[in-house]
Amino acid sequence: MRHARLSLLAIALASPTMPGAIQSAALAQNAAQPPVNLLPPPPATATPAPVQIVWQRRAAEALYQYIQAIGQEGLDPAIYNPDRLRAAIDSGDDVMLGAVATPIFTRLASDLAGGYVRGDSRVDWHMPMNTIDAASQQAMLVRASQGDVAATLNALLPTHPQYLGLKQALANTPPDDIARRDIIRANMERWRWMPRDLGARHVIVNVPAFTVALVQDGRVVTRHRGVVGARRTPTPQLSARISAVTVNPWWNVPQSIASTMRSTAGYQVREVNGTRLIRQPPGPRNALGRLKIEMPNEWAIYLHDTPAQALFDRPVRAFSHGCIRTQYVRDFAADLLAPGNGQWDRAAIDAAIARGDTRSITLAQPVPVYISYFTAAATTDGNIVTYPDIYGRDAPVRQALNRASAATQQASRN
Repeated sequence: MRHARLSLLAIALASPTMPGAIQSAALAQNAAQPPVNLLPPPPATATPAPVQIVWQRRAAEALYQYIQAIGQEGLDPAIYNPDRLRAAIDSGDDVMLGAVATPIFTRLASDLAGGYVRGDSRVDWHMPMNTIDAASQQAMLVRASQGDVAATLNALLPTHPQYLGLKQALANTPPDDIARRDIIRANMERWRWMPRDLGARHVIVNVPAFTVALVQDGRVVTRHRGVVGARRTPTPQLSARISAVTVNPWWNVPQSIASTMRSTAGYQVREVNGTRLIRQPPGPRNALGRLKIEMPNEWAIYLHDTPAQALFDRPVRAFSHGCIRTQYVRDFAADLLAPGNGQWDRAAIDAAIARGDTRSITLAQPVPVYISYFTAAATTDGNIVTYPDIYGRDAPVRQALNRASAATQQASRN
């Protein structure tokens, strides 16, 4: 019964995407408040010269109150030095107030837009950073300093239903349940790293959940089990674009694997500039199986079939060299190809594979794909489902988020 209940409540276990009423409400909110474009404006227009920012006292008070409530976003108020802001407000010195409030607001806006945790704590993260260009930052400062603090900052927050669901789960979690709060906060932080617009049609892989999902207009079209990188060869977090489906693929053996191969029987081997290049021809024993999803990226990560189908029955599926083996990948490919490639249904894909020829079928429209790492997903009842932190990536995020709190506690003891 418990398993059945979790299956019903888990919000798209194949991806962190929520169905049903909670999703509809979130999408309605998104329509009312479209997300801010965090990318720099086109270079055709010159950046306006900075203007002097004079903070009204009521605006600074609103900023102070926003910081005091920032815990609801999973961030620690101590990061933003509210005591210093309070002192500047109470001083009555407008110059001091501006000198204190402006950098605090700028830091807060940056953290809400792109995440507080930076650098090495984002282990194996290879998606573009969400940034705020100088002109947008100046415009936000002008609005905020005149009193429009909350609306300006709220517009930077993720609007994905999973972020909203995790925020609700955090509100439902007792303050003394530190472990649960930390895992929710870490995953809210990861959503701040993600692009705000994933695309109306996209694929999202959640590595800890071992799942692959095709999402259309906020709803999961299809979900599949996946086999991800082993602990010694972890799957990185990245974004790419699916451009084609290749049937009967060749496998170009990576050098990291080729150097460990004891036998090359059944492979093609050639020497190029002193380097041994090994390729495995198409066939039922090919490591990529009978089908490969092309998504060019510098890490050579892609989705593909596998002859080792039994691994999909394992509860923990971390066995690959980094790529994502996808169950029922022919059905997945047919769904990818459906818009604009209607002739390539499952039967046509099966027929092409049976002919034995290697063929690449280009998608009519490339599909964004996101290889993500979420160890918690929100459910429709304000709860969460958790997944194994197979690569130990939660700890650096958790430690970074708690660093300001620990520093504040240490200062109070001194």
